[in-house]
Amino acid sequence: MIPTQDASARKTEIDEKLKQEQDTLSFIRENLEKSDQLTKGMVSILSSFESRLMQLENSIIPVHKQTENLQRLQDNVDKTLSCMDHVISYYHVAKDTDKIIKEGPSGRLDEYLACIAKIQKAVEYFQDNNPDSPELNTVKARFEKGKELLEAEFHSLLTRYSKPVPPILILDLIGGDDELETQEEVTLDHLPESVLQDVICISSWLVEYGRNQDFMSVYFQIRSSQLDRSLKSLKEHFRKSSASSGVLYSPAVQNKRKDTPTKKPPKRPGKDDVLDIEIDSYIHCISAFVKLAQSEYQLLTDIIPEHHQKKTFDSLIQEALDNLMLEGDNIVSAARRAIMRHDYSAVLTIFPILKHLKQTKPEFDQVLQGTAASTKNKLPSLITSMEAIGAKALEEFADSIKNDPDKEYNMPKDGTVHELTSNAILFLQQLLDFQETAGAMLASQVLGDTYNIPLDPRETSSSASSYSSEFSRRLLSTYICKVLGNLQLNLLSKSKVYEDTALSAIFLHNNYNYTLKSLEKSELIQLVSVTQRKAETQYRELIEQQIQSYQRSWLKVIEYITDRNMPVFQPGAKLKDKERQMIKDKFKICGLQGFNDGLEELCKIQKVWAIPDKDQRDAIRQAQKRMITQAYRAFLQRYTNISFTKNPEKYYKYRPEQVEAMIERLFDTSA
Repeated sequence: MIPTQDASARKTEIDEKLKQEQDTLSFIRENLEKSDQLTKGMVSILSSFESRLMQLENSIIPVHKQTENLQRLQDNVDKTLSCMDHVISYYHVAKDTDKIIKEGPSGRLDEYLACIAKIQKAVEYFQDNNPDSPELNTVKARFEKGKELLEAEFHSLLTRYSKPVPPILILDLIGGDDELETQEEVTLDHLPESVLQDVICISSWLVEYGRNQDFMSVYFQIRSSQLDRSLKSLKEHFRKSSASSGVLYSPAVQNKRKDTPTKKPPKRPGKDDVLDIEIDSYIHCISAFVKLAQSEYQLLTDIIPEHHQKKTFDSLIQEALDNLMLEGDNIVSAARRAIMRHDYSAVLTIFPILKHLKQTKPEFDQVLQGTAASTKNKLPSLITSMEAIGAKALEEFADSIKNDPDKEYNMPKDGTVHELTSNAILFLQQLLDFQETAGAMLASQVLGDTYNIPLDPRETSSSASSYSSEFSRRLLSTYICKVLGNLQLNLLSKSKVYEDTALSAIFLHNNYNYTLKSLEKSELIQLVSVTQRKAETQYRELIEQQIQSYQRSWLKVIEYITDRNMPVFQPGAKLKDKERQMIKDKFKICGLQGFNDGLEELCKIQKVWAIPDKDQRDAIRQAQKRMITQAYRAFLQRYTNISFTKNPEKYYKYRPEQVEAMIERLFDTSA
């Protein structure tokens, strides 16, 4: 049971809390009433504001729309005025541009092109809006005049600044040696940079706006003329420089050069210095054409539209290329005429040219890419012609060696080397510098059957240029062996012209020895050995045979002092008068007298004979001295102690040392 005191306190506490809650409730109610009042006031205010806004909107929107319409009208008016000004400007274009157009584009190309652009827009406007207006004809005429002056400026700039490339610069351009580390690259600036940019600008405009391609013809005609003039000036430079100092290159390149574009052609029998210059000039012009054409193509790509470049380039190079090919054809014709005159050495003029043409052909082909087939075929046609005439000359030369007539007046009286031999060897030696060229000449005519050389499919193809180097080398080796064989047969025939068989032997010996020595001193022996491995041994055997044949001419001299021609007596035996007379008669008729006369006669005759090879001459003399003096000493030894006369010097005319001295003077015309 809760105590009464506590219950009373608890009640009092509850009553106080109840009162507090009631006060709070009363406060909330009062606030709610105030809030309702405020809300109603706000709603009333907002309703009034909304009404006013609607009134304002109804007043402002029409004004805004009207203002917007007015602004649009203002813009239209401005645009109309601008268009009117623009249109009116078209009617004044002809007048505004008249002065600049008449004065032309020279020196102010950008300003001129800007005027042309204005005129072009005026033409387009009148064509679209008033095609029947007289103004259209006016601006059209002005546009055509402007285009005409641009074309004239294009022509003028090219003509004024296109100059032939100086010969010294061309020689520097083609004279570089890849092996020279210090070689500086030579470049050609055909046009000044500012002029080039103007030319490019004009060509671009003519293509894009002028609808004109005539300038391309103007371009290739002018540049073609300069290319041809450059090559002609190079030829003239060769002619003048070679005639004076012989210096063809600028000092910078002259000091660094190792060689010309191809090896200078060797001298041939009777070759003229003028012909040397012509060959060298033509070879250099071929190289110069390639370099200049490459440079022209680089220039052309900046000026001519891409789809017109190949055709324009083809036209540009025609004149210079045709002149080069014509000159090559003339060389072929000259060689053909020389061959008809049996001047086969003339073919040597073709070898260095043909060699250089074939070396240069890859560059030629690269330069001529994209040109017409007729243009591409010009160089191969010339090469084919040269190979054909060269092969013909080689074959006829071989036949001429075989068929050279045996003319007595043409034979060397001293038995020395025949001109036919020296010329033949010289001709063959000069082929060494052009082995591949000569081999390709023979291969191009499919001469394998002629030389009994099988055509291996691995070595040949349908194109003569595809013959392998090894096959060409074997073919050339066989050809050289054929010439040497023909020469040997002809020399044997010629030797029969001599009545003296000893001189005939000396003649053959000299020619065989000269041939062998010439083969050994050059690469000819290696080339011959490709198909004739024993050629050197065979020549040595031939030489030895002729030496033995010559030595037999002395047997008749030795014959006089052999025992069978003389009586036999014992040394120291006392001779009767009859026996002494018999020995005297034998010595006079058969023995020493015959020996002395024979020795003197042979020495007199053979002294004027010639053996140019000192080693061979000395060896033959020594052999003769041994053979003669051995027999002579033996003879003297047998009869020294036989007293058959009081005057032995009457019969013993020469001492052995004197006989040796006489033989030592053989083959010595100065003795």
